[in-house]
Amino acid sequence: MKGDQKSAQQKKSWNYVIRSGLAGGIAGCAILFQASNPEYQKYSGRWLGFLQAGHKIVQQQGVLGLFHGHSATLLRIFPYATVKYMAYDFFHMALMPKPKDETSLRLFLAGSMSGVLSVFLTYPLDLVRVRLAFDTKSKPQPGSLRNIVCKIYHEGIEMSTDGTPPRHLLLNRYPILKFYRGFFATVMGMVPYAGTSFLVFGRTKSLMYRLLLNQDTHGHPLSSDPPPVPVSRTTVDLSSGALAGAISQTASYPFEVVRRRLQVSGLLHPERLVRFSETAAWIYKTNGISGFYIGLGIGYLKVVPMTAISFAVWSGMKRYLDV
Repeated sequence: MKGDQKSAQQKKSWNYVIRSGLAGGIAGCAILFQASNPEYQKYSGRWLGFLQAGHKIVQQQGVLGLFHGHSATLLRIFPYATVKYMAYDFFHMALMPKPKDETSLRLFLAGSMSGVLSVFLTYPLDLVRVRLAFDTKSKPQPGSLRNIVCKIYHEGIEMSTDGTPPRHLLLNRYPILKFYRGFFATVMGMVPYAGTSFLVFGRTKSLMYRLLLNQDTHGHPLSSDPPPVPVSRTTVDLSSGALAGAISQTASYPFEVVRRRLQVSGLLHPERLVRFSETAAWIYKTNGISGFYIGLGIGYLKVVPMTAISFAVWSGMKRYLDV
């Protein structure tokens, strides 16, 4: 009992919070894979089309064109991962202070809330990243990141007869909303994505540690018997993360498709905020149900290794930092 109380007090200290955030930030930066260039979307997720799109971008912009928007990704991923993993530790402690309190529903809630919070704080950077990746018609120019930010801020401003922007328009009164285009779709997708990924990772890791390593998730032996299978904890973490990535990507992918369409809607309808239902209806009318799963196979190539490495590095860094 005293050990549990001491552990709970340590988790509430700033020292623990900083180390937890550092572990999450490093985990997020462990792998950066830029595969969201909308040029790929024109080929409906076909593997041959994917390669053709990549070849076209290289011809037009050179190899660096494949990483258009990567600077915004670098700026976003560390704070995003830091908040997500640090918030998960916080919500996990708040909802499940003792091991016996750990349930699938609470694991899902802790993951979902941490994902939503991290998205809210870093969403403008994600929007800028998508816009940079979408801009593939010409060779990127120096200062393109700044230009995209200025363009988003000023898009859709209508002038009145005296040359001043009318104040009654929502986007003119609250320009910050322009940096949250598609936020509702992102949150709707983040709830099943983050919730499922943390739930599956936690349950799979616990099961594999018990069956393969004869240990609990903290690495403590469950009995004096030797491990049934000679595998490392990192291998188990990678396997659990890969499964979590595959299942969570499948559960949330339709929202991802809608989110990307909404994020570039400012280029098509800069004067207003396009609704989630409007975008979903357009996708269904254009491609049917399959339209919500365009590029899912390619998405696995990105998300599965990314999630596996991210979770494994997060777990490894927590062991190293004694979190």
